[in-house]
Amino acid sequence: MALLALIAAVSCSAPKSTSASAEKAGPQPSKNRKPAAAFTLKDANGASVRLADYRGKVVLLNFWATWCGPCKVEIPWFMEFEQKYKSQGFAVLGVSMDDDGWTSVKPFLADHKINYRVLLGNDSMSQLYGGLDALPTTFIIDKDGNVAFPPHIGLINKNEYVAEIQSLLETHQQTTERPNSRPLPAALLLGAAK
Repeated sequence: MALLALIAAVSCSAPKSTSASAEKAGPQPSKNRKPAAAFTLKDANGASVRLADYRGKVVLLNFWATWCGPCKVEIPWFMEFEQKYKSQGFAVLGVSMDDDGWTSVKPFLADHKINYRVLLGNDSMSQLYGGLDALPTTFIIDKDGNVAFPPHIGLINKNEYVAEIQSLLETHQQTTERPNSRPLPAALLLGAAK
C-alpha cells in the first residue's frame, strides 16, 4: 500500500511535458529563440539537403523511424500540414533514424506516399539536436531558422501542432504587412470625395 501511494505521489508531481507547456505558453519570444542546428543530409534521391535551404519558411523537423508506432500516427498529419500550409511558407522535413537506412525507409515512403521531404539521419545528427531520447521528436523552426517552441518528445495532440504552425505563419504575416496600408480616417475620405 505504501509503495502504491509513493508511486501515485511521484507520478502526480512529475513535471508536465514540454509539449503541454508550449501549448499554453505560445512561441518563445523571438529574441530568446536559439538557432536550429545547421545540417546537410541526403534525401531519398541522393540529393544533399541543407536546413539553410529552408530559411524563410516555417519548418516542422521530425525525427522518426519506420518501426516507431507513434511516428506512424503523426505521418498522415504531417502530410496534411505539408499540403495545407506549403503555399504559406511552410515545409515538413522528416529525418529517419532507421539503423538500416534506405533499405527500410524507401519502401515505407512508397507504401505511404509521403508528400514531404525525408532525409536519412545518423548519430551525429542526433547529437546536434541534443541527443534524441525518444522517437518521435519534433522541432518547430521559425522563418528565421530559430527553434520557436520546446521540442515535442513522443506523440502529442495534432491540434497543438496546428496551433504552433498557424501562430508562426500569422506572426510572419503581421510583421510583413506594410505600416502605411491602414485605411485613411473617415474625415479625410469625406474631404476627398467633395
